[in-house]
Amino acid sequence: MADLFAWLISFFLLIALLVLVMYQLMCLADLEFDYINPYDSSARINMVVLPEYITQAVLCCFYLLTGHWIMALFCLPYLSLNLRLYRQGRHLVDVTEIFNLLSWEKKQRLVKLFYLVFTLFLSVFWSQNMIEPAGIELCWVTGMLCTRVCCWG
Repeated sequence: MADLFAWLISFFLLIALLVLVMYQLMCLADLEFDYINPYDSSARINMVVLPEYITQAVLCCFYLLTGHWIMALFCLPYLSLNLRLYRQGRHLVDVTEIFNLLSWEKKQRLVKLFYLVFTLFLSVFWSQNMIEPAGIELCWVTGMLCTRVCCWG
């Protein structure tokens, strides 16, 4: 049952990361199509960059603490990218350079988005091995957790 709770926590952390990256992509798209000015766009993006980095670090540490070594190793490249950007001071978007770096910022966040979607995909399908021994089935048709009724003859 502890594996089920660990999976649920990691699932919600991954969803939170997906939401943060999607929000940043939407702000960049709004800037590209001139729906928002550079100052507001950079302020909105910079507001969620550190929570994204902290959530990713918590997720990686959570995988290490729960003994999910493969998932922790899989999260390390994303964490190392975040640490490298933070150390170089390139984690925040500069208002004066946002138009010059718009394509790079969008590519960077798209790579993060696809990486997180793939991680979520792995998490969902590997959860089948964790959840079934606990007496719970994941119904793929409805996407809901169902308890399994067993008869021990």
